[in-house]
Amino acid sequence: MSKRTIVKLPGDGIGREVLEETIRVLDAAGFEADYVEADIGWEFWKKEGNPLPQRTLDLLEKHKVALFGAITSKPKDQAASELCEELQGKGLVYSSPIVGLRQHFNLDICIRPCKAYTGNPLNFIRRGKNGGIEEPEVDVVVFRQNTEGLYGGVEWSDPPTQVYDALMTHPKMSKNFGDVPKDELSVSTRIFSKKATERILTSAFEYARKHGYKSVTVCEKPNVIRETSGMMLKLAQVMQKEKYPEIWLNNTNIDAQMMWLTKNPENYGVMVAGNMFGDIISDGFAGLIGGLGFACSANLGEEVSVFEPTHGSAPKYADYETSIVNPIAMVASACMMLDHINEKEISAKIQKAIAEVISEGKVRTYDMMKMSGSPEVLSNGAASTKEMADALISKL
Repeated sequence: MSKRTIVKLPGDGIGREVLEETIRVLDAAGFEADYVEADIGWEFWKKEGNPLPQRTLDLLEKHKVALFGAITSKPKDQAASELCEELQGKGLVYSSPIVGLRQHFNLDICIRPCKAYTGNPLNFIRRGKNGGIEEPEVDVVVFRQNTEGLYGGVEWSDPPTQVYDALMTHPKMSKNFGDVPKDELSVSTRIFSKKATERILTSAFEYARKHGYKSVTVCEKPNVIRETSGMMLKLAQVMQKEKYPEIWLNNTNIDAQMMWLTKNPENYGVMVAGNMFGDIISDGFAGLIGGLGFACSANLGEEVSVFEPTHGSAPKYADYETSIVNPIAMVASACMMLDHINEKEISAKIQKAIAEVISEGKVRTYDMMKMSGSPEVLSNGAASTKEMADALISKL
């Protein structure tokens, strides 16, 4: 039987370090694959004016599954200033390549599990009723609609006349912004489609049913953002009544939910939201399980899938002689990949190794030791990226 081919997308900064260590763990666990590296990220923006070259899209189109490290994104003007000299002044505009991947392949389902590991010193704790310390069990899975909403890319500064005129037909636009000069306006849209909204809701309900979660929570803002958030909530209510009556449907506003994160995180199971609010709520719950060093994710389309940690490229750590960053989020993302391609036994082995290393507490990266990131953490007892991977491999 031929090996599966996995596209590896190191990206920027620490992406390469965590991805290479993750592949070592996959090898040790017995996952047999060929890895083909594809070009993506800031260096290709600077050299070619395109952080997501067509050759990379072609590889993904062929092989369907990718592991992605991390990406650097910078504001519009700064990105333009870093282009090579021959590309300056040609009107090139940077856009995030991971967002580009999601939209090109319609990777509209984003799944972000936030489950606490026993023994993690970074787990959220709170004061109990009698003054004691409680550590609630956090086990939340966020479903984020990945391609629409505020990340849809439909936006303008100094909007074209036809767009401006169309906007001005809305009474609130003309009332609130009618006296603002057109060239002083910047407009970003928040667009939801029924089809994509139904897909993310169905995925959330089906996951809850399959994995035994008792509730699905829609986390939006329908009391203010009445059309888009309102559509998601209404569709969820109809879906729950007709197809998933055994699952309790909850509705929270994003602002209040951020407060409730630390009041009763154990009360939530599966959560579903649009693009921006899903991004926010998943980072919030990740903070309760130790931070972005433990936050994994899957981007799923009908054919192509990309698996990535939700942390950034952390460029300040990228040039250290010995990498100090925590690779667990990347390794856990690889486990999501294994589950997706039906290599569940190997995934379970790796997840067990992660849980055992964390529980024993003998090997901890600097974040787990509550240190500020610097090269000196290694001499103060923190494990390097490689040493954490070594500990996982030893358990395997």
